[in-house]
Amino acid sequence: MPSHRLTLATLILRRTAAPAAALAAVALLTGALGGCEGSKAATAAKADTTPPVAVETVRPTRADMAAVYSGTAPIEADQESRVVAKVAGEVRRLLVEEGDSVRAGQVLAVLDGDKLRLDLAQAKANLAKLERDFARNVELQKRGLIGSAAFDTLRYELDAERAVHDLAALQLSYTEIRAPIDGVVAERKVKVGNMLQPNEPAFLITKPNPLLAHVHVPERELAKLRVGQQADVQVDAAGGVFPAHIRRISPVVDPATGTFKVTLEFAPAPQLRAGMFARVNIVYERRAMALQIPRAALVDADGGPVVFIVVHNKVESRQVRTGLANGGSVEVISGIGEADPVVVVGQNGLKSGNEVRVVAPAPVTAGRAG
Repeated sequence: MPSHRLTLATLILRRTAAPAAALAAVALLTGALGGCEGSKAATAAKADTTPPVAVETVRPTRADMAAVYSGTAPIEADQESRVVAKVAGEVRRLLVEEGDSVRAGQVLAVLDGDKLRLDLAQAKANLAKLERDFARNVELQKRGLIGSAAFDTLRYELDAERAVHDLAALQLSYTEIRAPIDGVVAERKVKVGNMLQPNEPAFLITKPNPLLAHVHVPERELAKLRVGQQADVQVDAAGGVFPAHIRRISPVVDPATGTFKVTLEFAPAPQLRAGMFARVNIVYERRAMALQIPRAALVDADGGPVVFIVVHNKVESRQVRTGLANGGSVEVISGIGEADPVVVVGQNGLKSGNEVRVVAPAPVTAGRAG
């Protein structure tokens, strides 16, 4: 460009008659060209300057960490019995109410049983008659006055009548509806004056201890779980977290759902009731003082997950090997140290060497302590 300016100025001097006017023209042209060049240089410099990316960082923390499987299930009683009427009859008396504790064999309600008492009385009279007849025929048989066939027939009739009598007595005993197990009356389905038919439900009795929860777990988790593992169970209706453990694991996988049943047993707790909804966290592995970062810091890459750390206002990508995961935190086994500031906000789209501006650090989501 300087050679072009010199040539153009020379032409102006040669073709201009007045030297003063020529000098003024040359000066004006030179200034205009110089200003053009300065503007282009400034634009290029501005284009080469990229503003730093605003990011938030945290430093890895160490804390006990537990790996859990989470699921939901209703709480159930270990033992539950639906008490039904064994004979037909009108309810004459109710001896228990919902919430009452009962013992096995305790009378819960009484039916009328008038007809059954008459049946028993008739069977008792018939039995007494046959017993007297049989006693007389025993003496006759000893004297040889009655044949063996007739005597055996009488004996069979006596045995049959005894069975009829015992059955009538049993039927009458069923007019007292009794508790089959120890427990608590969960439901009363009848009222005084109701007419019950055989096998019609009358009460529901549950045994509140122990309480169980049946969780259906995907088959991919089968190798991680075993009997005795601990669990924390959140029960909102009871207002807290309650301890439990795996009592048994089903040995088969349901092909329709791809799940297997895990039964949890709760430690005794008066706040818990059968039917409450529970959120279950089964702890299948624990790690003491694990190095952990927020899960959001991880960025997927071809070689595995990477994180970005800030070094002298620039970022470096570090490939990491992860371990346990719990909620919003993940364990880092290798790749970074405790002192490395890890980018947790603004990392998407970053590349190693990008200049960054660190704003207020984001809070750390610590892993759950064991």
